[in-house]
Amino acid sequence: MNNIEIKDNLIPDLSSVLNLYNDVTWTAYTSNPQQLENALNNSLKVWTAWDNDLLVGLARVVGDGHTIIYIQDILILESYQGNGLGSQFIRRIFNDYQDVRQIVLLTDDTEQNIRFYEKNGFTQVSEYNAVCFMK
Repeated sequence: MNNIEIKDNLIPDLSSVLNLYNDVTWTAYTSNPQQLENALNNSLKVWTAWDNDLLVGLARVVGDGHTIIYIQDILILESYQGNGLGSQFIRRIFNDYQDVRQIVLLTDDTEQNIRFYEKNGFTQVSEYNAVCFMK
């Protein structure tokens, strides 16, 4: 794990991306590869994690980059999870967008996700006396 390199704004080839998304069973993304590729290419910023030539992680944000960003994806190959890569991605996002007023993230309601994101400085929206809507 010591050889992992995180790169900014390097969009991997589609087969590497599909391997990563399939590994974490994000099939809503992989069912339309062209849409996924377009989404990555039109993201505000993308970070990738590499073990030599193997794509092992990816994070991306969308938004205006000044008042709001939305963390769209943070995913790590299952065999590389639990080694701090997700937290490294979050630190980079917070560092790169430290002047942004709102950093928003939507994730599955699991204890593991809640612990991970709270450990990394996120607060559930209910703590802001706010509500979240989606369609």
